[in-house]
Amino acid sequence: MQVKKLTDLDVSGKRVFIRADLNVPQDEAGNITEDTRIKASLPSIEYCLERGAAVMVTSHLGRPTEGEVGPDDTLAPVAVRLGQLLHKPVRLVQNWVDGGFEVKPGEVVLLENCRCNKGEKKNSEELAKKMAALCDIYVNDAFGTAHRAEATTHGIARFAPVACAGILMGAEIDALGRALHDPKRPLVAIVGGAKVSSKLTILKSLAEKVDQLIVGGGIANTFLLASGKRIGESLAEPDLVKEAHAIMDMMRERGAEVPLPIDVVVADEVSALARANRISVDEVGPHDRILDVGPKTAARLAEIIANAGTIVWNGPVGVFEYAQFAGGTKMLASAIAHSQAFSIAGGGDTLAAIAKFHIADDVGYISTGGGAFLEFLEGKTLPAIAALEARYND
Repeated sequence: MQVKKLTDLDVSGKRVFIRADLNVPQDEAGNITEDTRIKASLPSIEYCLERGAAVMVTSHLGRPTEGEVGPDDTLAPVAVRLGQLLHKPVRLVQNWVDGGFEVKPGEVVLLENCRCNKGEKKNSEELAKKMAALCDIYVNDAFGTAHRAEATTHGIARFAPVACAGILMGAEIDALGRALHDPKRPLVAIVGGAKVSSKLTILKSLAEKVDQLIVGGGIANTFLLASGKRIGESLAEPDLVKEAHAIMDMMRERGAEVPLPIDVVVADEVSALARANRISVDEVGPHDRILDVGPKTAARLAEIIANAGTIVWNGPVGVFEYAQFAGGTKMLASAIAHSQAFSIAGGGDTLAAIAKFHIADDVGYISTGGGAFLEFLEGKTLPAIAALEARYND
């Protein structure tokens, strides 16, 4: 994937429009409760400010009604937090699409919630052209929205004088490309989660590329069913057993493998008080629920990870939120942290596991995009990245 990079451009004295992802959680009083995304946007903003650019930043927040800015839709709290992190005031600009506001070199302003503009979600060409006219350089630094073709993620990239990837977006593109397009072998993918159906296309796509496909959670239970094992009352999708068979056959024909659990942790309910029992996968009773992989399986998976060249991780292998069902995911996380392989991880539950087991500094790259990360794994074309690729030679 070839795209122009912000760091390769001369931004001095230029009007720079940055599409960031500042969609942060807030409490009922409007206080920001977690600011990771704001912090992740800082490198591109600071790069431009330090070189004397006039910087305009915008983002979506929540799911507003187009044409209205309700009290829950405003980026005002984000402007305050951004100013604190940049150590300079950040002015919030309302009704900015038609211009009429001033930004001086070395100054940064925050343009109100872009999804409040009519035509944003439908990728209006008229809106995109108006926004493109505001800048000399358009920077997409919002990988988390790269799978959506909207006016600030796709349309503006077509019409801005120059369109490039920001520092965060560029790092995402490089890391994902390295993991999937030119990986060091063996390539190991870990896909956990409740349902095969929600990740079926990812599993099929990865089955064509990877050397080992580790499945966890309800997905693993469906694969166990497909291999003829009893799973009691475990979460699974019996109607997708054929699909699981097909994926295992596809892997086997390539000399690759889907390593299934040989022992599991079961209980009769999913709760903090549930009594966990470690048993062989062949001993699962009619009322058992499989809620984690057992220690023998975890050790086997850890060995696979230790020998990997590249690791792609999306999803836990058990109900790690409860201590008695966290062992498998914890050992997996530890193995990834100690592996010499290049590792890339993404998805909400995965990020929660990384935080819980304190391995963030030991993962090669942590993706900021949930849906975009998954669609990239599926092999889909992400519209925002495609728009930047189309402008590479301009």
